[in-house]
Amino acid sequence: MTALICGSIAYDTLMSNPDSFSNAILPDQLDKINVCFLVPEMKREFGGTGGNIAYNLKLLGNDPVVMATIGLDGWPYLEHFSKLGISTRHIKTIDHVYTAQCFATSDRNNNQIMSFHPGAMGFSHENRITNNIKQENIQLAIVSPDGREGMIQHAEDCARYGIPFIFDPGQGLMMFSQDELHRFIDLATYVIVNDYESEVLSKNSGLSTSEIAAKVDAYITTLGGKGAKIYLNNGESIDIPSIPVSRAVDPTGCGDAFRAGLIHGLTHGFDWKTSGRLGCLMGGIKIEQMGAQNHRPTFPEIEDRFEKAFGYRFR
Repeated sequence: MTALICGSIAYDTLMSNPDSFSNAILPDQLDKINVCFLVPEMKREFGGTGGNIAYNLKLLGNDPVVMATIGLDGWPYLEHFSKLGISTRHIKTIDHVYTAQCFATSDRNNNQIMSFHPGAMGFSHENRITNNIKQENIQLAIVSPDGREGMIQHAEDCARYGIPFIFDPGQGLMMFSQDELHRFIDLATYVIVNDYESEVLSKNSGLSTSEIAAKVDAYITTLGGKGAKIYLNNGESIDIPSIPVSRAVDPTGCGDAFRAGLIHGLTHGFDWKTSGRLGCLMGGIKIEQMGAQNHRPTFPEIEDRFEKAFGYRFR
């Protein structure tokens, strides 16, 4: 059994500001903001929600099926995945645009300001889930941030082919109307957001946390350094603790690492507590490295660290 990852592939340009954003932004002058941040450190990394989730699933010993679009500059990413042993057979090249590009600046408090060029991601609807993909022993899918039409299409196709899926709107939340959000939630088996996105989802959908949870098997909210909370449709909720980290270097991709741990748990029959804890562990491992795909623990190292944090092994 494997997971289908529908989501963006992007290059991340990551920059670090040694100060705090709050020292440079005047709240009463936001109507004419003109700010420049000094960023002594800069790196270009492999990223994108779909790419990051697939990378972390591979660390956990899975063989994810990635459905995404890249642009005319996408060949280094294909080589990167090939070296990792991640299949690229369902990654489509759109040869008249660039691969999606994210520019992220983090301050000393791990706050982020981001700019994003969608590029080939805007053509994700040209890459469709078909019955052939369904037959690849897909157990679970995730519809994560991607082109607007692609996300809608992938959710509908998952439902059409009977593939349970996680709706993960992320920073694409604002692209969708109230009716469209209701449709995603009605089709999804699970919904996952971070704590800020949870507030936006409730506001834009008109549904409370308990109302969303009642419509799906589980509504998962990540809480950054405070762990996560899982709301089940029977009214029960489960608090998931974070894990101690040696140093918090870069939050980019931590949510995607969490999703990979969660997906691994769901596809391997783990209970919710263990699945959520594995998600928090993967996020904690990621935050200790700069970039979304530079952490390289072996599977035994992940097992050992899980046991050290939670007192038992997850398999």
